[in-house]
Amino acid sequence: MDNLQGFHRTHYCGDLRANHAGQIVSVCGWVQRQRDKGALIFVDLRDRTGILQLTFDDQTDREVFEKAKSLRSEYVVAATGKLKEREAKTDKIATGDVELYVTKLRLLAKAETPPFEIVENSKANDMLRLKYRYLDLRRPDMQKCIATRHRVAKIARDYFDEQGFLEIETPMLTKSTPEGARDYLVPSRVHPGKFYALPQSPQQYKQLLMLSGFDRYFQIARCFRDEDLRADRQPEFTQIDLEMSFVDEDDVMSIQEGFLKRVFKEVLDVDIQTPFRRMPWQEAMDRFGSDKPDLRFGFELQDISDIVKNCGFKVFSDPVAAGGSVRMINVKGHAADFPRKKIDKLAEFVKTYQAKGLAWTRLHDGQVTSSYQKFLTDEENQAILDRAGAQDGDLILIVGDAKNTVVWASLGALRCEAARELGLLKKDDYQFLWVTQFPMFEWSEEEGRYVAMHHPFTAPMDEDLDKLETDKANCRAKAYDIVLNGTELGGGSIRISVPETQEAMFRALGFTDEDAMERFGHLINAFKFGAPPHGGLAYGLDRLVMLMTGADSIRDVIAFPKVQNASEPMTQCPDFVDDKQLDELSLSVTRKEESSDQD
Repeated sequence: MDNLQGFHRTHYCGDLRANHAGQIVSVCGWVQRQRDKGALIFVDLRDRTGILQLTFDDQTDREVFEKAKSLRSEYVVAATGKLKEREAKTDKIATGDVELYVTKLRLLAKAETPPFEIVENSKANDMLRLKYRYLDLRRPDMQKCIATRHRVAKIARDYFDEQGFLEIETPMLTKSTPEGARDYLVPSRVHPGKFYALPQSPQQYKQLLMLSGFDRYFQIARCFRDEDLRADRQPEFTQIDLEMSFVDEDDVMSIQEGFLKRVFKEVLDVDIQTPFRRMPWQEAMDRFGSDKPDLRFGFELQDISDIVKNCGFKVFSDPVAAGGSVRMINVKGHAADFPRKKIDKLAEFVKTYQAKGLAWTRLHDGQVTSSYQKFLTDEENQAILDRAGAQDGDLILIVGDAKNTVVWASLGALRCEAARELGLLKKDDYQFLWVTQFPMFEWSEEEGRYVAMHHPFTAPMDEDLDKLETDKANCRAKAYDIVLNGTELGGGSIRISVPETQEAMFRALGFTDEDAMERFGHLINAFKFGAPPHGGLAYGLDRLVMLMTGADSIRDVIAFPKVQNASEPMTQCPDFVDDKQLDELSLSVTRKEESSDQD
């Protein structure tokens, strides 16, 4: 096996072009593949920048030629030679105009046959890829994702620095304040029986930084939440976190629009139009059934409760009588794409969102077929079609429930599912939206009380201040989310800066004065010394990069992610620890058999 002594790399493989022809070049990397033509050998050499063809022929030194003959996929080599223009050029790779005629070759490391091919768009099983993540990360599409993540983070640092923000680190070992997702807890050795919590966000610290007079703070912050996972969620994730003093909602939004405009231009060469659209939360729910609506297509929700509230069809009338609603979407012009079998699948789909069923009308080739038509009067049927603006070729889909949350969730998901089936979700169509005026509280069935929809430090809208303790269901917050193509990129709010309002908020959440002081005393006391009006926002860096790269999951833009049960197949964590370690922490553990299912 050779070494690198005396070798100096002059170029990365993917950077070489025709204007470099004639130069003596030294490169190194992994063998993508070797093609032995007898008197001619070609080796595709790969590094993180791309692939370069190495060529060996009858003019090559015999020792070098024989070494080239022994190369296999994923062997690590270094090569020196003269770069020449190819006779048979190719546009399949960026270096397709040139090839390196090798005069010196060093074999630095051999490799076993990898468990899957190191290529773009690998069809390998996800669990296999994650088990051998270090190999998966060699694939060009994965390297592009991680490189894009680096560029986005760098632009964030540059942009916010230019806007007067200071990058300040906040602690990773914090106090547990259970209000929201579950904390990850860290036992303290020097304080037996006590625990730190890993931060769900730097929320309280960044507010304290505003009280400290730093005016503008940002951080690319690691955050932790012990919650169930899905495509855009991980137990540990990264935020572009920021806070600003002496600002209102417009100030915060304007700064963020500038950042997103810049990052999309510099990374993707896409011009984003600003200012972004804004939509109150209630309008988003009524029109799209979601507080993160996808604006790339139509199929908007329409309320038909007034039409069917007195009809003889209890599937429609009962939900309205119980205080819920009946709503519909018109999958306009696509009735032919949804025959009865597909409609039945859509009916099963909405049941996953707790809907009891799906009513429908299909207008196709001049004929109207319906699951509910015979239960309604001609006037009621016509009124539904009129409200839908129905024409031949349309498909009307209807859900009713005593809970508006069920109707919104099921139809909101259904419009996206229909668009997905129809191929309407173009990844390069970037539709940004600010969703504003969120409810201050949401009802928790699990806890049987109202909880903060965002967090306990969000300010109520000025006109709803008197509703904070008396009318929680109708109290709105100075909260805002930035949404892109049906994904929440980030969220923030103007914070409570008046001690009396913060005290009222704690009371509204059911905290006694003692509870509030025990959990948040550091913040309560700080507010007594003069708090500036302040607000901020946090982006999910992982989600932003996922959308910019067109990845299907944030796992593809995180170097070493977890799977659905929060384990990591490569290192097989979490794992048991020694009894000695537990003793040092004054802990004992009752061990249970773990499920072998990891995904």
